[in-house]
Formats: sequence, structure tokens, C-alpha cells
Amino acid sequence: MTAADGSLSRDGLRGREAEQERVRSLIAAVAGTGSGALVLIEGEAGIGKTALLAEAVTRARAAGFAAGVGKADELHHIAPLSSLAASLLHGDRPLLPGDAFADLAGSHDQRIWLVERLAEAIESRARGGPVLIALDDIQWADPLSRFALQHLPARLRTSPVLWALTRRQGPGGPPEEIATAAREALTTVTVALGPLSGAAIGQLAGDVLGAAVDDRVRQLLEGAGGNPFLAVEMLTGLRAAGPSGEPVPEGLVVGVRGRLASLRPATLRFLQMGSVLGRGFTFQAAAALCGSPPAALLEALQEAVHAGLLDDEGDQLVFRHDLLRQAVYVDIPPSARKALHREAAGHLVAAGHRPIDAVSHILRSAQPGDEEAAALLRRAADEVLPVIPGLAADLMTHALDLVPPPRPSGFALGERAIVCLTRAGRAREALAVADRLLACRPPLDAFGRIQAALGGALWNLDLADELRRRTEAVLAVGGTAPEVVARLEALRALALSRGEDLAAARTAGEGALRDAIAAQDREAHVLALSALGEIAQNAGENALALKRFAALNAVDGAYLPEEIVAHLHLDDFACGEQLLLRAADDAGPPRPAMLQWAQAQYHLGLGRLDDAETAFVTMERLEGDVQAVVQQVNARVVRSRIALLRGDRDTARHHLAAARERRERRPNPGNTAAVHFLEAVHADADGDVAAAVEAIRRVQRVGPFMRWRLLRDWVDAAVRMALRGAEHTLAEDLAAQAAAHAAQNPAVPTATGVAAHAMGLVRNDLGLLEHAVTLLRASPRPLVRAAACADLGQALLAAGRETEAVTVLTRAHGLYTETGAHAPAAALLRLLERAGAGGRRRQAAPHPVQGWEALTASEKKVARLIAEGHTNRSAAETLVVSPHTINTHLTSVFRKLAVNSRVQLANVVAALGEK
Repeated sequence: MTAADGSLSRDGLRGREAEQERVRSLIAAVAGTGSGALVLIEGEAGIGKTALLAEAVTRARAAGFAAGVGKADELHHIAPLSSLAASLLHGDRPLLPGDAFADLAGSHDQRIWLVERLAEAIESRARGGPVLIALDDIQWADPLSRFALQHLPARLRTSPVLWALTRRQGPGGPPEEIATAAREALTTVTVALGPLSGAAIGQLAGDVLGAAVDDRVRQLLEGAGGNPFLAVEMLTGLRAAGPSGEPVPEGLVVGVRGRLASLRPATLRFLQMGSVLGRGFTFQAAAALCGSPPAALLEALQEAVHAGLLDDEGDQLVFRHDLLRQAVYVDIPPSARKALHREAAGHLVAAGHRPIDAVSHILRSAQPGDEEAAALLRRAADEVLPVIPGLAADLMTHALDLVPPPRPSGFALGERAIVCLTRAGRAREALAVADRLLACRPPLDAFGRIQAALGGALWNLDLADELRRRTEAVLAVGGTAPEVVARLEALRALALSRGEDLAAARTAGEGALRDAIAAQDREAHVLALSALGEIAQNAGENALALKRFAALNAVDGAYLPEEIVAHLHLDDFACGEQLLLRAADDAGPPRPAMLQWAQAQYHLGLGRLDDAETAFVTMERLEGDVQAVVQQVNARVVRSRIALLRGDRDTARHHLAAARERRERRPNPGNTAAVHFLEAVHADADGDVAAAVEAIRRVQRVGPFMRWRLLRDWVDAAVRMALRGAEHTLAEDLAAQAAAHAAQNPAVPTATGVAAHAMGLVRNDLGLLEHAVTLLRASPRPLVRAAACADLGQALLAAGRETEAVTVLTRAHGLYTETGAHAPAAALLRLLERAGAGGRRRQAAPHPVQGWEALTASEKKVARLIAEGHTNRSAAETLVVSPHTINTHLTSVFRKLAVNSRVQLANVVAALGEK
């Protein structure tokens, strides 16, 4: 079957019966099981990918799917979310209103928030029936759409959502990354379209010509190589030639030039202008590029549509196939193409389009020295920075290439390029750009601005000494604007926070804060408060650290996680909880990974090991999503300790190996100290006392504040290792650190109790251990209380006070059991049995790994809510947690229950009744 213009109709997929059946089966599976799936249709241009995709959409709609269809464009692959917009934000029944992301602004990466918003909208839509999201030519998808496609299918794997994507065949690249990410989470099918068989091509020829196919036509069709689009174009030309028997124009064998040759020159020029604008373009834009009023081009438009080269969709004109546009485009001389793209960019901006809409034309046309183009690229970079910082960095580096220093504007462009590269996590590139700019001897003010812009990159690279050296050099030279001076002073204070002289660092930070306020510069204000918070935290001054981080959060709400953790260091879990609840109510909190870190610390402090593990897993996933690795090492260290507390040695070793591997990528002092401490804990668990003591010594050598930030709640374990190794001096040093910390924080029960506990161990002083237990009754940390009770109980046994010992050991056993710390609970049970008091207690049975009883308490709550029909968002609102946390819980629930969809989960929960 053919359409009026000779093209393949949707039900004319000759030779694709097997491929159609695979797609139909997948549609039926998604509708039947309620779980997600992805189909990737691939093949060369013109092979029939779009036709098969259209057939999938038709079949899905007939099966009750709500379908959204979009297409990526070769010339419009820059604007964020433009590729997915047609299927997700537009159409007769859009999933979201067109202005849904108008508030995507701010100083922090919003990609995670955007993906979650999209997921919630699609998930909500899928509650009413299955959904198909189709996107053609994903090899041309814009970066933000590619990011979304790498994460949305997995995020929505439990909902009846079918993703149907096409791509031109080729090695690797974004399409393969999308498919790989999907394969790990849901059913993923690749449908590779090869050349049509000779029989199928013959049937196709009959469809087009409406008559039997003779030998001459068969010989001609061999030139199509089994490509249905080229075959149809050739046959259309043959049909147009009529029965005269005149030879078909030679160009049809290799493309469509023969069809273009018959057009009037004005029509061909109109098509050429359209091909510069992209596969889809407006009549007005093409007329402007032609330099003619629209009325003068009506005949050209009519001829192009009648010839089957363009489709008129009302709001825009569209080339009927990409190959048609490309055939027109390649016949424009390269020099003319550049000029036309530059002119097109100017027309778009003049017509009120966003700068990002003109970027594709700028990238194809701008010449060195084009300052106007560089300025437009900078505006576009500023526009996309909050949602796709990598693209912003690419645009700024291109702008810098157009207008490099020593041009005055080149230094300003370079400064902005450094900022964008840093935000994109490309700190080493930012450093290279800065050094290239500085080699051109910029004016003093530009010199200072470049060094200030570089500060974030140097900090992220853990080059604190280099940051201090550079800032001091600029400040010594002078000639910099007051607000830049304030930023440099704040950066210097931040660098000094990593040094030994914290008093000098504090003085520098306070001076920077005064100058930032005087200059009324928000960036300097944030940097100064951040530096002062780091300094106070490194000095162990918990109350002052809270004051600094609370002020920082008031200036920039992205620093809420730091304020939450500062409350926890003061044992103020009530305020920490209130702040976490407030964050859960925020639809799009900045830095969601760091917020999960704070959530994990909250749960860990309260002994909620399962929930802490969930938060750490979520944090790692969110950091990985945007490739912003900050707390990966620390998360694995804590997860390894949690596994040891649970008695899961294999998992603990796995996390140790992961922590070591991540430390190699970022070997800063904090990560190094954390891994050394974990190595000590593992060596101690393995009975290798010498190795444990040596690892603790390595922790001591890393640096005083890094050492103490790590050991503030775990120092008792380090002291016990030192004493077992007969390293009394080391144990005394550790206990002295705890005492110094307690002296700075006398109102913090955990600090004073831990200090008394450590000193009681060192001195083998029963009175101090009893005092520690008394002090820690006011501590909200059950694991800390349990450890102190366990050591006191053993000391009481050694002193022959068995009745008191059993009471205290029983309390410790109960605390460990309540938190799920099965390993120390089992050790205490054995101790109680040896003391003749274990008969009334039973060792906890091994925790199942599959089935309903394998779920944690939080996972059971989530499972019941989802089974009741809640979305991730509504479940998160009910439990007052992040949707990201719900997603992590669901991943675990589906794995443990061996189900693949919300429908299947609902059936499992219904079968359980009130269990």
C-alpha cells in the first residue's frame, strides 16, 4: 500500500512481518504485566525505522496505550529537552504543561530534579493505563533528553511504560548508553532492520506502480540495496516518467536529485533555505532567509508540497524524510552553508527565540573573531547551566575558541568558561583554561577574576595548598575589584581550613566575611561562611560550626545538609529531623545527594541501620547519575561498618574493596583516613591486631582534624585496638583527643560520654566507665550507648561483680538487637552465657534474603503504599521522605519479592492480608 505521494503507508511494511511481531509482543507484555520495557529499532537511513515506529504507535493506541511521539532533529540537538518535548510536554494530552520547567534556575545542577518530575508525571499517567513514549532518531537527541532517557526507563520499570526508540546504526554513542542503562533494569529488545529481501522489494514495487514488475524495474531496484526509502523514491520517479519508456534520471539510483531537478529554481532555493533551518521549519523563517516576503513564495511552497518533498503541518513545514533534507542540504556549497547558518542564527534571535535555539547555527557558521557569536554562546550557556552544565561548558569553550585572549572579551569569556567547567565536574579542564588565560598576561582585574573563578576547581581537585598560593599572590598584587578581593580572601580562608593553623584560618575567614558583607557580594558571602563552617568543624567546635552553617543555609538554601549534620554533631536530632522534614516537603531541593547523606547520618546516629543503608545507597546513585563524586568513599566505609555490625562479612569486604577503589580516584586526606580506619576495623575483626594498630597509626598520620572528624563517635573502637596491641601510648593519645573534643563541647552528651568511655578503657578505670554510661544516657545514639555498656559489663565481670555485669550486658545486648547489630549482640549473648545468664535469651535467627520477611520495616511500609496505588511522590509525601528514597526502597522490594511491576506487587500484598 502507498500514500498519495508514493511513500509507504503505515500498513505497507513489506518484509517486516517478523519485526512487527516482536514489537506487538512487547506491547502486549507491557499491557499484560504492568511492567516497563524498551525497544530500540536500529538501521541505516531510509531502512524503515520511522515506519515501524509509527506502526508501533498505531498498535499501542489500539491496545489502549496513551502515546506520545517525538523526533530528534539533526540541526536542533542542543536546546535542553527539545527532543523529548514533543512526546512529553506537547500534543493533545501533554504529560506536563509547557511551562512546567520555567523555574529551572539557581546555582545548582537541576537534572535529577527534572528527571524525577518527569518520572512522577509519567507514573501518574500510567496509573490510568499503559503509556507508550516514542522518540525517533535518538542519535540526534539533545544532551538533557539523553540524560533523561538514561534514567527514566529504569526509574519507571515498575509501571506499564513502553519506550520505543529508533537510531541510525552505528557503534556505541548515546543510543547504546541508553540501551545499556535500560538492560540492567527492565526488558530491553533491540530490533535491527536490515535490507529488504528481493521478494519484499518486488511487492513494494507493485504497491507503488500498481502493476506487475518487469525485468527492467527489477534491475533498476538492485541499485536501492534493499533500502525501502530509496526504492520508493526510484519507483516514484519511474511512475512519473509514464509509459514513454524514457530512462529514469540517473540521480535516483543514489538519491533524490532527479526529483529536485524538475523543480523551479525558486522552489529549489526555498527548499535549500528550509534545509538550513532543519527538518522542521516555519514558512516565515524560510522566507526571511530567502529575503522574500512570504506571499512571493506561495507557489514554491505549493510545488514542494505537491512533489511530496514537504508536509505542511500547519504550524511548521517538515521534510518528509531526513534523507530528502540532507539531499537538498549537501548541494549547497559549503561556504554558502556557513553564511546561511550565520544568517539563520541572526533571524532566530531577532524574532525573539532563546539564544539556545540559535546555537546549532552558530556552531556551524561562526568564524574566529566573531564576538557577536561568542556573546550569544555565552547567553546560551548561562541559560542551560542549571540543567545541563556539561553543555554549558562546551558552549563556553567554543566561545573562547572564537574570541581568545588577548582580546579583552576573551578574558571575560574564559572566566565564565572556568565556572561552567567547574560546575560540570571538569575541574582539570578548568585549570588548563585558567593557565592558558594567565599565560596571556591579563590586566590586573581580569587576573584576579580568573583566579577567583578557578577557586572551586582547585578545591574540588583537593589542591588546597595551590589554592592558598594563588589567592595570596593575587591579593599581594592588588588592582582587583572589592567584590573579587572578598571572594579571594574567602577562598584563601577555605584553603587554610585544611592546614594546621586553624586560628589563622579563622582570622582570615572572619576578615573575608566582613569584606563580603561590605562588598554586598553573595558569592563571597557564601564562600566565607563555608570556610568558617569548615574551620569550626575541623576544630571540633560543634556549636560554632552550627552557627556558621545555619547562616550559610540562610544565604543559600543548597547548604541545608551541612546545617542538618551540624545539628546532629550537637546531639540535636530533633532539629535535624525538623529540617529533614522541611526538605522532604520541598518539591525540588538542591543537592539531593548531599541531602541523602544528611539523612543517612541521621538514621545512623539513631541506630536505624536499614534506613541508613538505604539513604547511603540512594546518595551513591544520585551522585553517580550526575557524575559528581563527593561522598562515595565515606558512604562505602560506613556501609562496610554496617555490614560488620550485622555480621555480614562478605558484604563488608565488598564495600571495603569499593572504598579502596574510589579512594584511588580521589585520594584526599579525608578519604585516605576513612579507608585506613576501615582497614583497621577489618583487621581487628580478622584477629590481626598488628595490622589493625598499624592502620590506626596511618589514620593518626593523615592529619589532626581529619583524624578527629572521622573518629569522633568511633574512638572507643580505635582505643580497644591499640590496647589489644599493647600500644598504650597510642591509646592514651586517642583518649586525649576525645577529652579535648569533650572540653570544647561540654553540652553534648555523646562527646562527654565518649571521652569518659575512652579514658576509662585506657586507665582500666571502672568508675570512669560507669560515669561514661551515666553520661551517655542522655545521648540519642544507641550504638554509642551499647558500646559503653558492653565495655562496662566486661569490666564488672572482671571485677567479680557478676550481677551488675549481667544487668549492664543485658542492656547492651538489647540495644544492639534493636538496631539490627547482630554481630555484637551475638558476642554479648555468648558472654552472658559464660556468665550463666544466657538461658533466657536466644540468638537472633538468620535474616531471610527473599520473601516478605526479608523486607525491612520501611520497605514493608513502602510496599503497602505502592500496592494501594500510591505513586512514588505520594508515598514519599505520606512517609515524609524523598521520592529518591522511595525509589531505592522499591528496587529492594521488587528484588526480594521477585516481582516486576506494581500490579504484581499489589497481588503479593493482597495475598498476605494483614500479615
